[in-house]
Amino acid sequence: MHLKDQVALVTGSGRGIGQAIALALAEHGANVVVNDVVEESAEQVAAQIEEMGVAAMPVVADITCEDEVKAMFTAVMDRFDQIDILVNNAGITQDNLLMRMSEEQWDTVLAVNLKGAFLCTKAVARPMLKARRGRIVNIASVVGLTGNAGQANYSSSKGGLIALTKSTAQELGSRGITCNAVAPGFIETEMTGRLSDEAREQMLGRVPLGRPGQPEDVAGAVVFLAGPGAAYITGQVLIVDGGMVM
Repeated sequence: MHLKDQVALVTGSGRGIGQAIALALAEHGANVVVNDVVEESAEQVAAQIEEMGVAAMPVVADITCEDEVKAMFTAVMDRFDQIDILVNNAGITQDNLLMRMSEEQWDTVLAVNLKGAFLCTKAVARPMLKARRGRIVNIASVVGLTGNAGQANYSSSKGGLIALTKSTAQELGSRGITCNAVAPGFIETEMTGRLSDEAREQMLGRVPLGRPGQPEDVAGAVVFLAGPGAAYITGQVLIVDGGMVM
């Protein structure tokens, strides 16, 4: 329970990896703000968290809109008067080959995956600077390091998120705030569940551990980076991929 009495906000935590992160933080004692664009999903995860004996707060907000982001963080501070952990998890894909990718597909993915993280980090910086402590964890991807055919927009957004992580770490470090990224590989989610059997087998063939990762594998890395054991770690990218891109 090393996160007891801390307040964590996880974007896009109504399902998938975000849900696993929110539940893992709660399991270690944190009160959790569950952000999602789907109200029912946010409320369901919040209910699960409250059953664990900690506080939960579902918040519907579009993280690509600065006004909604500001309102979300104001609501969190009004209720808890603190925010100790921010996990920028929300992300989407709209895959296409570069020559066929529309401007809208590019803009939409960059808005959610990168601009959203920027807006949330900007909003959380002030209360964390005032408290002189804080943990920011960005959920990137191995394709932000390697690139990926058919995912120019997604890869660019995740590569940009890694650069944002390092810049944030440099700007906020003097006030006791760390910022790190977790880069998942092939993780079992609804997103990867849409892959063909052929694509799935091809990806698994590149994983030395021989299995896809689970959302809980990513959540474990986030809990570590959010906790006291990672107090002297900042600006780093922790790859959780079963060895796929080593």
